[in-house]
Amino acid sequence: MANAPKKLLIAASGTGGHLFPAIAVAQQLPDYDIEWLGVPNRLETQLVPKQYKLNTIEVEGFQQRFGLKSLTIFGKLVGSVLQVRRLLKQGNFQGVFTTGGYIAGPSVIAARSLGLPVILHESNALPGKVTRFFGPWCTVVAVGFDVAAKYLPRARTIYTSTPVRSQFLDPGSINTLDLPIPGDVPLIVVFGGSQGAVAVNKLVRECAPQWFAAGAWLVHLTGDNDPEADSLQHSQYIRLPFYDNMAALLQRADLAISRSGAGSLTELAICGTPAILIPYPYAAEDHQTYNAKVFTDVDAAVMFSQSQLSAETLTQEVLNLLTQRDRLKVMGENAKKIALPDSADKLAQLLRDTLVN
Repeated sequence: MANAPKKLLIAASGTGGHLFPAIAVAQQLPDYDIEWLGVPNRLETQLVPKQYKLNTIEVEGFQQRFGLKSLTIFGKLVGSVLQVRRLLKQGNFQGVFTTGGYIAGPSVIAARSLGLPVILHESNALPGKVTRFFGPWCTVVAVGFDVAAKYLPRARTIYTSTPVRSQFLDPGSINTLDLPIPGDVPLIVVFGGSQGAVAVNKLVRECAPQWFAAGAWLVHLTGDNDPEADSLQHSQYIRLPFYDNMAALLQRADLAISRSGAGSLTELAICGTPAILIPYPYAAEDHQTYNAKVFTDVDAAVMFSQSQLSAETLTQEVLNLLTQRDRLKVMGENAKKIALPDSADKLAQLLRDTLVN
């Protein structure tokens, strides 16, 4: 049918860093017939079915050392490629959009074997192994940080920044904060991304009494994997596993303490929130340090490695920054220059231009 909507398969799986940008782009394509490709028992099984049909495949990442486990994983990869290929053919899809990770492999192979265009979005400053390997196979790789392009010399790249959830683009979102925080107190927000950050949580609880004594309030998003999450109680302390209205919270914050996943950093940048960044030390190829460096290079944040950060150092760094109001303002302004608020629009237009048939 000439007027039938274009069909797009979105392959995004695992963490919020992969899923939220993909959902943001999908929301900019209301005239497309969109289905999703994910993995069983991951975050997409909670978020996606409310909006899009979810198809799942059994696939996982390769380990560092080759062994029997690698053969099993390779077998799953081959099976998943055939499964995705069948899905694309039977569904008459006209292209694939993926946000990387190991689900991108079978998606790229299957789509390209059928001659379908593939747009891959890479949010990290250091592209992942999957992106570096499959980037040249893709029609185009959209990058979240300019610096990522230099690691993809054989791929066609375009800078689009990383999409954020629609709440971050609402200028009135700061007025929707529903936490009982006085308007005239310094606010520190601590969060570890969609996975939480137990080591950071422990450190923050050691520092918090001195921050309270200085008059600061603390909103601490601990995740749901911290066995000591309820061990600190104080009138200036709000502990939540997660908080949905992050745009309002980060706009209200005077300072954030965070991991440096690409999604979290983009949200900090859009909100202009100065930050202390503690990269997750076990991230693949230490990519969170590369992400954080984008911010420290323009004085939008301060970075500490987890192994070298003591409670005493973090306590004093926060107290010093909270007394430097002018510097915090400059850091926030510098952060805003890093991300593009219209990233989802840019990616959606890229998809429209690429899926022309």
